[in-house]
Amino acid sequence: MPTIRLGRRSVLGLAGAGAMSAVLGACGDGDEKSSGSSGKIRWWHIANTDPMLSEWAAMASRFSAAHPGVKFEITPLENEAFKTKLTTTVQAGDPPDIFHTWGGGVLFQQAEAGMVKELTSDVAGWRDTLIPTALDPYTKDGKTYASPVDTGMVGFWYNKELFARAGVSSPPATWADYLEAVRKLKGAGITPVALAGKEKWPGHYYWAYLAMRIGGLDALNQAAADKNFNTPDFVAAGTRLAELVALQPFQTGFLAAGYSTADGQAATVGNGKAAMELMGQWAPVVERDNSVGKKGLGDKLGFFAFPAVDGGKGKGTDVFGGGGGYAVGKDAPPEAIEFLKYIAQPENARIEAKTAGVLPVVKAAGDAVTDPNLKQVGRTLSASTGFQLYLDQAYAPAVGQQVNDSVAELLAGKASPEQVAAAITTAAKQG
Repeated sequence: MPTIRLGRRSVLGLAGAGAMSAVLGACGDGDEKSSGSSGKIRWWHIANTDPMLSEWAAMASRFSAAHPGVKFEITPLENEAFKTKLTTTVQAGDPPDIFHTWGGGVLFQQAEAGMVKELTSDVAGWRDTLIPTALDPYTKDGKTYASPVDTGMVGFWYNKELFARAGVSSPPATWADYLEAVRKLKGAGITPVALAGKEKWPGHYYWAYLAMRIGGLDALNQAAADKNFNTPDFVAAGTRLAELVALQPFQTGFLAAGYSTADGQAATVGNGKAAMELMGQWAPVVERDNSVGKKGLGDKLGFFAFPAVDGGKGKGTDVFGGGGGYAVGKDAPPEAIEFLKYIAQPENARIEAKTAGVLPVVKAAGDAVTDPNLKQVGRTLSASTGFQLYLDQAYAPAVGQQVNDSVAELLAGKASPEQVAAAITTAAKQG
């Protein structure tokens, strides 16, 4: 597996909108010893659609049955709604007892504010059951603040049939090849790329990957330390992205498109109306769930890693992505930590892997991965030489948000590559 530098996006269900809450509880027969305390556990996650929505609820119910007096108040939220609501709740000093996290700078800022429990000694109880790098995005200065549940990477998901129709015989290996593939697709009357411009985070993947390929992972780390993105490498990343924008590769109305809406990015690819999207390992599931008839592309779907950039200092085998984990709020009852251990049991990790289409971090659950595309993601991760967490999670929240905002401006043709680098630098220095 790769080395995770610092240490996003959840793979547990990013589809749908809105939120719902449910209180789950059951009295067990006492077969499993209770900790002796009781109370309510407020659990916020982002698997807000079935089937994983129901599976998480079922796990909570089984846990409650074995721990009399413990009840769950579960709040599933769509990705962006989750981030907004969590920020407000944490700022008010009342974090949920268990909540989703992508790790990195956001989690560490919550830890510095005293909003989450340190879990170093607790997670040590099941550390050896996890893949070697699983805890890295959630650990800083030797202290761990969350327990991971899944891992993965961002890459291009593409429609093999549309590529063949356009005469693109193989996945592009370089950025120049990628731009040529876009030209061929457009020439064949095919929309090359689907993008959820409204949500901003999918767009930052392009700029981040280009910065990795041009400057290398060290450049990303150094920029964060120096609070300076005004360097030739980051400007060049914007310039390369502007080359793509100039080709007008995205679907009509992409700036107002969501990710998992009925006419959003995932549905556009899943319904065969665009040739590809740059997205994480959860993409096939979300494409399927948002397509007509919930069929998706099936065996027409393929995956390839982000291409190399000629002359770049970064390695083409370095990958960008992340996974999901759970943090524990500062006032959570002891059973909250016991529940994290419970969902880390191989039988539960297998349920998640099979249902949500994820790469599990529990080693024994690896046999639950059967989808060939997900296996390809796993092989790419295993052969990678370095790993970078999503920038809107790896960096401090204000900096990560500025990355998303500025790249969105570039994609809309409203900001230059130089302005993008300058705005992110300003946010870093103000932080």
